[in-house]
Amino acid sequence: MALGEGAEHERERGYREYRGNEEFPSNMMHAMVALGIWLGSIHLNVLLILVSFTFFPLSISILVLGLLLLFMFIPIDEHSKLGRSLSRYICKHACSYFPITLHVEDINAFHPDRAYVFGYEPHSVLPIGVVALADLTGFMPLPKIKVLGSSAVFYTPFLRHIWTWLGTTPATKKNFISLLAAGYSCILVPGGVQETFHMEHGSEVAFLKTRRGFVRIAMEMGRPLVPVFCYGQSNVYKWWKPGGKLYLQFSRAIKFTPIYFRGLFGSPLPFRHPMHVVVGKPIELKKSPQPTNEEVTEVHNQFVEALRDLFERHKAQVGYPDLELKIL
Repeated sequence: MALGEGAEHERERGYREYRGNEEFPSNMMHAMVALGIWLGSIHLNVLLILVSFTFFPLSISILVLGLLLLFMFIPIDEHSKLGRSLSRYICKHACSYFPITLHVEDINAFHPDRAYVFGYEPHSVLPIGVVALADLTGFMPLPKIKVLGSSAVFYTPFLRHIWTWLGTTPATKKNFISLLAAGYSCILVPGGVQETFHMEHGSEVAFLKTRRGFVRIAMEMGRPLVPVFCYGQSNVYKWWKPGGKLYLQFSRAIKFTPIYFRGLFGSPLPFRHPMHVVVGKPIELKKSPQPTNEEVTEVHNQFVEALRDLFERHKAQVGYPDLELKIL
């Protein structure tokens, strides 16, 4: 993307741009392996169950199910050297594959000794672009970063291991507060399960209007809020989902939105489509141990408008001049 004079001045003030394919040169073989390990776990589980029940005796099928159940609950060493090395491999080759470009409006606004709350949108089928913000990728000057993910991930064999090593943790209030208190910056998708339910083809959807919990916690802890938007993420998979209240209630109950999606050759490997992750300037907050509902609403509105403004200011610059963002 060519930079004009205005962008040059912006760079001087702290704008930074990190291109995944330039920072981490890769090749198709490494990229396919990395993405397969990262995103293929759900399909692997389904395949193991289908094959065991179709081609093997019942005793073998029960053994396979038992092993999968074991992997659902066996403790994970999140600091495993092998796991972290594997995750670093995934981060670098994933950023290069699409490629992912990270745009930071003001890198000088982020300090290594502070914790931030990143509100990342959209969720899409999977919030893949968040890998650009991971500590193992190393673009952001923040040594301690965690991604808050659906608790369903942590009951899925193999997937829970990979995502834990990548720095993902269950999105619970207790985890959120304790991580911020320990100095970790936290990345979350405010819309969560319901946002996936509301996805539309041809436009972006952010399910934000009733999502105030993350704002309240940021205020209670006195941590800055940071709007983040990822362009192109919604195009890396073809998808279909049913509709209706029953589907929504079921999704809420299991804390996961069942959705049919496919990538290359019908596999979980995503299509190679450029993504642009744009990080806005932090919204500074004064610590307020017991904010009123009115105060939370005011800051929430400020965040929503900051996200909308971020989206509108950058969409033409990254190749989506006619893209619409619906905030529900």
